[in-house]
Amino acid sequence: MPIVRPIIDRNMRSSAMRTFRWHQAATAAALVSFACGPDQPAPEPAAEGALEAAFEVTAGTPLAGDPREVHLRNIKQLTTEGENAEAYFSFDGRNLSFQRTAAGGGCDQIYTLDLATGDTTRISHGTGRTTCAYFYPAGDRVLYASTHGDDPTCPAKPDFSRGYVWPVYPTYEIFVADLSGNILTQLTDSPGYDAEATVSPKGDRIVFTSSRDDDLELYTMNLDGSDVRRITNRLGYDGGAFFSPDGSKIVWRAQYPETPADQADYRALLADGLIRPTVLELWVANAAGSDARQITNFGKASFAPFFHPSGQKIIFSSNMDDPEGRDFDIYMIGIDGAGLERLTFAAGFDGFPMFSPDGRWLAFGSNRNESHEGNTNVFVAEWVETPEAAPTN
Repeated sequence: MPIVRPIIDRNMRSSAMRTFRWHQAATAAALVSFACGPDQPAPEPAAEGALEAAFEVTAGTPLAGDPREVHLRNIKQLTTEGENAEAYFSFDGRNLSFQRTAAGGGCDQIYTLDLATGDTTRISHGTGRTTCAYFYPAGDRVLYASTHGDDPTCPAKPDFSRGYVWPVYPTYEIFVADLSGNILTQLTDSPGYDAEATVSPKGDRIVFTSSRDDDLELYTMNLDGSDVRRITNRLGYDGGAFFSPDGSKIVWRAQYPETPADQADYRALLADGLIRPTVLELWVANAAGSDARQITNFGKASFAPFFHPSGQKIIFSSNMDDPEGRDFDIYMIGIDGAGLERLTFAAGFDGFPMFSPDGRWLAFGSNRNESHEGNTNVFVAEWVETPEAAPTN
C-alpha cells in the first residue's frame, strides 16, 4: 500500500497498508517459477510470558507523548532517515519489517529492524516498488509484494486528475526473501494485483488481496503459495486483512460501491489499476470468510485495522475527527462496533498500529517529531491496557 502521505501530500500514506501506505494513507495513508523448499515449522511457543516478558525494546530515541495518550508509555522513535511506515512485528516480537522511501526519493523498499540494536537491513530486491512485508513464523523469512519481476524501474505514480486515488499496480506479485535479501520463492503468478499479505498467528495460512478474478477480493493460501481460496465475494475493494490472535477471524478494510454510478466509477478506475479510498469501513469475519459483518460506519477513511490481544477489539487509523480529512489518528473499537476510543492526538498522521505478539508493545507510523512537513517514521510504545485514573480535586 502506499505510504499514506495523509490526503496529506497533502493528500494520504502504501500499504503504505498493509498496500496503503496510503499512498500509505499516501503519507503514511492517504496500501515466474516457484522454487519452494519445505516450509519451516512454526517455533515452539515459549512458556507463557517467558520470552516476551524478558525482552525490552532498547533501540530508538525516547519521545515525550501527549498526556491524552494514556494507553501509550515509553514512546520511542525508531527511524529518522527517509519516509517509513507499515512496521510489523516478527513472531517472537524482537524485530520489525517495514517499508521505506529513501530521502532522495525513488520507490519504497523493504527493511528489517532489530529492536534491541536498532540495526536496519534492506531485504527487498532494490528495484521496482515494494509493499506489505510480513515475517514467517520461524523469523528467517519475510514475504512482501514487488513489481520488480515485471519491470525494475519504478511504476508511474497515479494521475490525480481523477481525484485522490491509490494505485493497485497489476505487476505486484508476492515474494519470499531471507534476511539477507535473497529471494527464495515467488508465491503468486497471476494476472493483476497480488499484495497486502499477512500470516496467521497459527503459522498456517496467508491472507492477501488479489484482482485475479477482476475485482479486489481477499484470498488465503498455504505458506508455500498452494491451496488458494477466495474468501470474499462482493463488488468493491477488500484489503489490508489481518488475522485475530488465535487465527480464527480476520479484520480488513473495504469500500463497496452501492449506486450504479459509484459501481461504474469503481470498475473504470480498477481497469486502470486505481481505487478511490476516500471512504473505507472495517469488517470482521471468520478466517474462511463466513459471518462477515461491518463494524464501522463513519463515512471516512478508516483503515489499517489490527486485533487487540484479547481478540475482542480492533485498533485502526482514521481521519474521522478532521473535517478536512488530512489528520489521521489511531482508535480502538469493539468487534461488535461499540466502545469507540481515540488513542492518539498528535498532529498529522498516526497509523498502521500493530501489537507485539505478547501484547506489551505497539508499533505505529507517525508524523510526530517530523523533520519536515509530512515526514513519517516508525515508533514503538509500551501499551497500557488500563490507564491509571486521573487525580481528582
